[in-house]
Amino acid sequence: MAVRRAQRTSFATITLILMVLVSVDAASDNNGQYSPCGDTTVARSDGFSLGFAFAGKTSFYFNTTQQLSPCDSRLGLSSSNSLFAIFRPKVDEISLLTVNSTTSLENNGYMVAFAGRKYAARSTPAFVANSTYIVTSFTLALEFQKGRLQNFYWKRDGCAKCSGSSNFVCLNNQDCAIKTSNCKNNGGTVDCSLGIQLAFSGTDKHLQALNSWYEVANLRQYSLYGVYSNLKDSLTNQYNSFF
Repeated sequence: MAVRRAQRTSFATITLILMVLVSVDAASDNNGQYSPCGDTTVARSDGFSLGFAFAGKTSFYFNTTQQLSPCDSRLGLSSSNSLFAIFRPKVDEISLLTVNSTTSLENNGYMVAFAGRKYAARSTPAFVANSTYIVTSFTLALEFQKGRLQNFYWKRDGCAKCSGSSNFVCLNNQDCAIKTSNCKNNGGTVDCSLGIQLAFSGTDKHLQALNSWYEVANLRQYSLYGVYSNLKDSLTNQYNSFF
């Protein structure tokens, strides 16, 4: 559970909220596949390993036209300056994954979610950051059929949540972005950690429906990221008080 620079195998920080989310009720996890580059089928309440790769947009394409999974060695991501984050959320629970990298994402401006090898699934590249702006809030839906991952879908609801706020800029009429100069790692005051709201749809290996995406869709008018951010800050403060 870390952000990793593949070339140097050095680790950055995943915030405390992630460890809380993925460790709850581990006894009910019957999925023995822990690598995001391995194939598996899952049931509700199993853990499911997936990865996020951060790199330039063209880095995710083989011969400039064919998008491959970051697990595919033909992309050569492991020999570049790409960054990786690995998570293991619980199937069919709404989770907020947070990435707090000590390395700037400006040079790795796009993000792709991935899992599987023979049955490889990957999302389209999503813009994260450049030298001017960073998008910090994402919603990702995972679609399963009979417990096997089929697709990732980025869900966007436009810029309504940041409309009228001087702290945000609307990019392409779909993403609320923050100026990178306002981020703490650039000397600013804003925590620019990435928050990825995760939900599931389809069926598990027992053909039970996965419903957490529909719950998210019904709650889109509420700021779940704000709720989780407050919880993350509370847990982090409690953690820091021990040291």
